[in-house]
Amino acid sequence: MPMNDLHVSLAHGNGGRYMRELIEEIFARHLANPLLNVNADAAPLPDIMGEIMVTTDGFTVQPLEFPGGTIGSLAVHGTVNDLAVSGATPLYLTLNAFIEEGFEFAQLDRIVASLAQAAREANVVVVAGDTKVVRRGEGGGVYFATTGVGVRPRYVQLGLDRIREGDAILVSGPVGDHGIAVMLAREQFGLRGDLHSDAASVYPLAQALLPLSGLRFMRDPTRGGLATVMHDISRASGLEVRLNQAAIPVREPVIAVCEMLGYDPLFLACEGRIVAVVDAAQADEALRLWRELSQGSESAILGHVKSGRAQAILVTELGGERVLQELEDDPLPRIC
Repeated sequence: MPMNDLHVSLAHGNGGRYMRELIEEIFARHLANPLLNVNADAAPLPDIMGEIMVTTDGFTVQPLEFPGGTIGSLAVHGTVNDLAVSGATPLYLTLNAFIEEGFEFAQLDRIVASLAQAAREANVVVVAGDTKVVRRGEGGGVYFATTGVGVRPRYVQLGLDRIREGDAILVSGPVGDHGIAVMLAREQFGLRGDLHSDAASVYPLAQALLPLSGLRFMRDPTRGGLATVMHDISRASGLEVRLNQAAIPVREPVIAVCEMLGYDPLFLACEGRIVAVVDAAQADEALRLWRELSQGSESAILGHVKSGRAQAILVTELGGERVLQELEDDPLPRIC
C-alpha cells in the first residue's frame, strides 16, 4: 500500500502486493494474535469444552463513525451479543471487509483500530478474515460481515419455547439510544446532539442472570427494538405480552427527538441492552443482579406474559391500552 496514496484502489483487492500490504498494515497490525495467520486459508481452533454456538451478522451502518462507536466496534458488539444472550461465552470472530474504491486509509485505520479495541475488551480474537474491494459507488465506504463462535455450558437451556404464563419481562437499560445517536450523527432534519450509542458487549449482563433457574430467554433488541422482541415472545408463546409504559426506561433526549419526528422509541434499535424473560418469582433477584453492574444500573421490570390473545399491549401512563403493531417500515435505515 503506497503510503503517499490516501485512498483504497481496486488494486488493493486484486490479490497481489497492494492487497497484502493493506491486510498487513491495517488489519493484521490491529488484530494480530497467535491464531491469526494471514497466509493461511483456515485457522485451527483449540479444543472447546461445551456446546459450540455459532452466529453470523452483517453491518452497514451510516455514518461509519458515530458518538459511542464505529462500524468496527459495532461489528464486534453485535456479534458477541448474539452469543452472550444465547448463554454462550464469545471466543472467536471471523471478519469479512467489503471496502469501496476511494475509501480513505486514515478512516479505515480508525475503524479497524476501534474494532480491535472492542474485541480486546470483549475478550475475543479475530482468527480469520477476507478483504474485498468494490467499485466506487457500489458500497457505503466499508461494510463488515462477521461470524462468531462461542461455547455454552450444556446445562444452559434458553429459548422462546420455555416462556410461561406469568413470567416477568426485564430490560437492562434505556431503549432507543443507538437509533437516535446514529440519526443525530447524520445531522438530518437540522438536528444535532451529544447522545451516545449504547453499543457495548452485554456479556457481563447475560452472565449475571445465568445462575437463575427461572431464566427463560434473553435477546438483544437490535433492529426493530423492544417492540419487535415483544412480538417474537407473544407469537412464539401464543400468550399476551403486557408492558407498563411508565416502567420503560427512555432517556429525555430520545423522547424529545421522537416527539419532534414522530418516532416510537420502542421500535428503535439498541446495541448494548438485553431483554430477559424470567420466572416472576425471580424477577426482583434478576433486577438486583443487573443493578449491581454499572451497565445495568437503569434496568427495569417492564411487564409480564399473560394469558390471552397473542399480541403485545402497552398500558399507557394514563391507564389506557395500546396494541403495539408489528414494524413494517424501517424509520432509520442502516443503524446496524
